[in-house]
Amino acid sequence: MKRQTIRRTIIFISFLLFPITAWYFSPYLIIMAASEHIMNGSFIVFMSLLIFSVFFGRAFCGYLCPAGGLQECVARCNDKSAKQGWRNKIKYVIWILWISAIVVTFILGKNHVTIDPFFMTDHGISVTEIHNYIIYYGVLLILVLPSLIHGRRATCHYLCWMAPFMVIGSSIGRFLHVPQLHVEASAADCISCNRCSKACPMGLDVAHMAKEGSSSKCTECILCGACVDECPKKVLKYCWRWK
Repeated sequence: MKRQTIRRTIIFISFLLFPITAWYFSPYLIIMAASEHIMNGSFIVFMSLLIFSVFFGRAFCGYLCPAGGLQECVARCNDKSAKQGWRNKIKYVIWILWISAIVVTFILGKNHVTIDPFFMTDHGISVTEIHNYIIYYGVLLILVLPSLIHGRRATCHYLCWMAPFMVIGSSIGRFLHVPQLHVEASAADCISCNRCSKACPMGLDVAHMAKEGSSSKCTECILCGACVDECPKKVLKYCWRWK
């Protein structure tokens, strides 16, 4: 369980640093930057996530995402599994509309294309003024409410605008057959204790997926390794090569 202690510590620290990094994950600032033909910090972060996920899937969500750290804290208030199914598709609708807005804004924008990683930040820091904190706490409220109402990491399931980048990157990695971090299961050794499902911070039915052999390709898996560490029979394990 030492790995999970380290993981939770890292992701909690990531959340504590969110006042510094918030604008680098902003879906709004990238639109503002596009209107001036600027590749800003959030553009660089989103493209980096796309490339990162080709090899590491959604591990960013499990180990580094500040919004994920916030939601895992909120899970202490509502630890039930968020309902999924069609609700998981909402984020893709949001993502398509958002990407369309970026493209249209860029086409209608002005100036030459430039790169400014610190666009709209104060010496690289996101939240420095009092009015910035009003926006910041509004963002936190949007991130917290779904998890408070619906359960574990509901914002990740329903609203996250970054997840589609990583799902696309993961799909590209599998298509190209590159070594990619994922979780595989030896279904024959499963004793149906369901400890893996109870440990999953995303509220996934890991036990069912392990038996069906679909755990390695679940787009909602954030590769945190909680199920791997919780399994008493070592049925689940991290792998790089696809079988």
